[in-house]
Amino acid sequence: MGKVAAYARLLRIPGLGGLAMPPVIGAISVGVLDLYNLFLLFVIGAFSAVYGFVLNDYVDVKLDKLVRELQGKPLVSGEVPRKNALMIIILCMILAFLFIFILWRNQVFDCYKFAAMLCIALAAVLGSFYNIYGKSIAGSDFFVAISMGFVFLFGALSFGEPNVVTWVIFLLTFNNLLHMNAVEGGIKDADHDYKMGVDNIALASGVKVEGNKVFIPTCFKLFSIGIRLFSAFLLFTPFVFFGYSYTRRQLIVLTLATLGVLYFSMKLLSIKTFERDLIRRFIATQSFLSYSLVPIMLISVIGVTSSVALIVFPIMWYIVFTPLVGEKLFRPRM
Repeated sequence: MGKVAAYARLLRIPGLGGLAMPPVIGAISVGVLDLYNLFLLFVIGAFSAVYGFVLNDYVDVKLDKLVRELQGKPLVSGEVPRKNALMIIILCMILAFLFIFILWRNQVFDCYKFAAMLCIALAAVLGSFYNIYGKSIAGSDFFVAISMGFVFLFGALSFGEPNVVTWVIFLLTFNNLLHMNAVEGGIKDADHDYKMGVDNIALASGVKVEGNKVFIPTCFKLFSIGIRLFSAFLLFTPFVFFGYSYTRRQLIVLTLATLGVLYFSMKLLSIKTFERDLIRRFIATQSFLSYSLVPIMLISVIGVTSSVALIVFPIMWYIVFTPLVGEKLFRPRM
């Protein structure tokens, strides 16, 4: 069971319910609701996510060994051989493109599918660049954010022309990944990133940990809140500027969820003592709330039932698969 748990941690199995969703939501944004195509897109999204995470672990294994907090990672501990990780990386790339072929089988390869193929290729290149060189380039978080945006666009372009909602979600995906990597990851890893020679936005802005005290400068807080406020603005643009229908209840729920994201973002930015478990809880709460925003926004497009299913699915996936890796629920080892 120990080996199974190690591979499950390496593959980020508990998180795949959400990590694999961008191309699925991309397709839904252009009106695709049949489960067969959405399932294929979920599989493609899963292979893409696993490729990125395992490549990151593979590249960073020597640096990770220098940090006590990272000794439990499967490649660092030796539970998973490095050569096996390389095989997983190659296999994920092959299988992702195989499932793309299955998705488009017996369909005309039009300009939209060409654009979709270009998006998935750019996502692979930018994501790989980030995983290999990202720790030495401040601002490389923008590469992984745009990479995930392209994975989302792949799902939409696979079936037709993007619409207003598609482009809004594309920007939201970019914003969310940028905040997750640059802000949340920057704070969470501030106690050891400098030991590894990392050059990122958080450290360049002056985020630092001394003993058990953490200092987060105002410029970094403004960067974080700026991303969150821009996302909050984007969420309401389809209704305010483009005439998309909505219900009062939908807007109330969307507003409350948005305020929840802003609240926990502020809580994270306001910490004075470096408590890893508390930071993880703030990040996990933000992640679940942030993910729920797009399905709530889409209620007027796909209905309440489908929106609730999109919100519940990743949570149920996480609850079911978390015991497989030996973790406590909602307390991930990040």
